[in-house]
Amino acid sequence: MRFTTRVQLSFLFFLEFFIWGGWFVTMGTFLSQSFQASGNQLAMAYETQSIGAIIAPFIIGLIADRYFAAQKILAILHLVGAGLLFYAGQAESFSSFYPYIFIYMLLYMPTLALVNSIAFHQMESPSKEFAPIRVLGSLGWIIAGLTIGFLAWENAQVLKNTFYMTAAASAILGVYSFTLPNTPPRIKRSEKISLKNILGLDALALLKDKSYLIFFVASILVCIPLAFYYQHANQFLNEVGMQAAASKMVMGQISEVFFLLLLPVFLNRFGLKKVLVFGVFAWGLRYLLFAFGDAGQNTWMLLFGIILHGICYDFFFVSGQIYTDFKAGEKYKSAAQGLITLATYGVGMLIGFRFAGWLTDQYVNEGGHLWKQIWIQPAIFSFVILILFLVSFKNETIKIKST
Repeated sequence: MRFTTRVQLSFLFFLEFFIWGGWFVTMGTFLSQSFQASGNQLAMAYETQSIGAIIAPFIIGLIADRYFAAQKILAILHLVGAGLLFYAGQAESFSSFYPYIFIYMLLYMPTLALVNSIAFHQMESPSKEFAPIRVLGSLGWIIAGLTIGFLAWENAQVLKNTFYMTAAASAILGVYSFTLPNTPPRIKRSEKISLKNILGLDALALLKDKSYLIFFVASILVCIPLAFYYQHANQFLNEVGMQAAASKMVMGQISEVFFLLLLPVFLNRFGLKKVLVFGVFAWGLRYLLFAFGDAGQNTWMLLFGIILHGICYDFFFVSGQIYTDFKAGEKYKSAAQGLITLATYGVGMLIGFRFAGWLTDQYVNEGGHLWKQIWIQPAIFSFVILILFLVSFKNETIKIKST
């Protein structure tokens, strides 16, 4: 890959995840502070991500694979998204905020598969080349969190500014996307297609492979406990008294950067199954640390739980993206990335957000929530998934080409 292309793709991932990390992490705290939102309302707001993710594979399969260049679709989605984020920041009630964030996530979630598709299209060996480029996405998330902490928007209760900040970034990315390397449709318009093709269901053929089917189901299940972290971690840390919680949470993304760079080494040395197992185990351990930690003497437990994010996310989800690309073949790479987006950010987290919102409403007290009782439950669920995955998944080796 040319150096200029590598730089272009790196900046693409930086902006893509700066936008997401700039408002998504603190949205639960924003809704609680601004609108006194309940757990059910937080679930409604966060599950817009899942609804968008469920729709994403159909959009990618229909449009990106067949009719229009991926980078042009990406540009349009982010330009429209910029306006939606701006108006979300101006909302004065949950009922006026929700429609903007709902429509925005219908547009944003397909972009996750689009940026992967654009990047993979330029790579000869994705398992080796993807991680060093994707790491800039983690850096973007880190910079967003540090900005929020530095400006003390949480303590000042002005988290609406996160939506203005990310609206500006989305507008920049929308314009920038037109300059990205061309990623043309993979299927000719003249090629005869069925209703299955039109709906982007081609990648479902991957589920005929038993190993991939098990991975697919595990991806759905592990995203149920994952939803607890995205929806409630920042709210939890603020309630227990951690100062500048958003800035503390970027330690998770710093860990993500570190383990992203090591991911090819782990895949080569330990194989796919062990790497995925490490990821699931880390989720269970993290929630145990949250359950028994506090902002006083046991602050280290909360910080260690945050730092585990690198293993939690990279070892399961980034490895899963690489595994999906490895299994998909050349023709349906975009549809396959949309499929794994559906499994992880879609179905699994839709269930997880709804369950997390319901559960937190069961443990409300005068000071906030009974967080120990809340975090214990996704911890147990994670360890159950771990045992089932260990028993059923057959190891596969993803060979990494040397340069």
